[in-house]
Amino acid sequence: MGTAFAIVLVFVGCCCNVVSLELLVRQFPGCGNIVTFAQFLFIALEGFIFETKFGTKKPAIPIRNYVIMVTMFFTVSVINNYSLNFNIAMPLHMIFRSGSLIANMILGIIILKKRYTASKYMSIALISAGIFICTIMSAKQVNVATEGSEEQGFYPLIHWLIGIAMLTFALLMSARMGIFQETLYKQYGKHSKEALFYNHCLPLPGFLLLCTDIYNHAVHFSHSTPTVVPVVGVTMPILWLYLLINVITQYVCIRGVFILTTECASLTVTLVVTLRKFLSLIISIMYFQNPFTTWHWVGTAVVFLGTLLYTEVLSSVWAALRGPGGKAKKAE
Repeated sequence: MGTAFAIVLVFVGCCCNVVSLELLVRQFPGCGNIVTFAQFLFIALEGFIFETKFGTKKPAIPIRNYVIMVTMFFTVSVINNYSLNFNIAMPLHMIFRSGSLIANMILGIIILKKRYTASKYMSIALISAGIFICTIMSAKQVNVATEGSEEQGFYPLIHWLIGIAMLTFALLMSARMGIFQETLYKQYGKHSKEALFYNHCLPLPGFLLLCTDIYNHAVHFSHSTPTVVPVVGVTMPILWLYLLINVITQYVCIRGVFILTTECASLTVTLVVTLRKFLSLIISIMYFQNPFTTWHWVGTAVVFLGTLLYTEVLSSVWAALRGPGGKAKKAE
């Protein structure tokens, strides 16, 4: 029951979150910092009240370990959202972040000295190829959009490449954080709600570095078109409404993911998150009419196939289709 509920939270929360984020980014492409701050503040307040009981409950994992984890988490969250300022389209943003398996495997080999089967290496090759295809096609779209003088075409491309570099760095940092989190959970046990709170509370002072940008966007949001909130009947600027929806759905999504990490194996969590990303991508393309060529679809299909291969879903389905008779023969 807990697993099914968590999966529903992940799919509903994250898909609604993508829609609200796209609505914000379309009007203010540089609003990543205020979105990140609002998400962190909301989750931190909720955790302070319900998890730490207004600071009276001591953490099961030492604070110094959370400080290290939080530094990585804050960096990843800010860079991922800030990369949208560099002409990164939402579909490419989602596809690129689906490459987390590559980063996990690379760092697993380097740091944990892990060794993988041939099928795992094949899946990583497929995911890498899919992301490469989508990235190259998006680069061509940047060039087409900035046709004209050489200078006009060159600087937007450099601007876009900086965004790609930011996404790559965030991908590797996220994988490193996952390995660190895995070692902590092995040592102290899994405390998903506690980790959720400290991961969002401790970074809040870091937003002081971004306060000017956050304030400027808050002013812009306040001057947006007023709209009536359904059911409640309250009038508020439409961008603040989008931000409120984004914050609530982000909480629902991330809460579902944290529940899954305590209820399921890591491969199951990876599969659920990847399927969610794929559904979010379809929504972004169909609902918002984002540019998506045939090659983008090919790249997406290759990434998805590689992910299924990595998580051994295809082999599990094949084994289930063969039935118990196949297993009996193998045993003989």
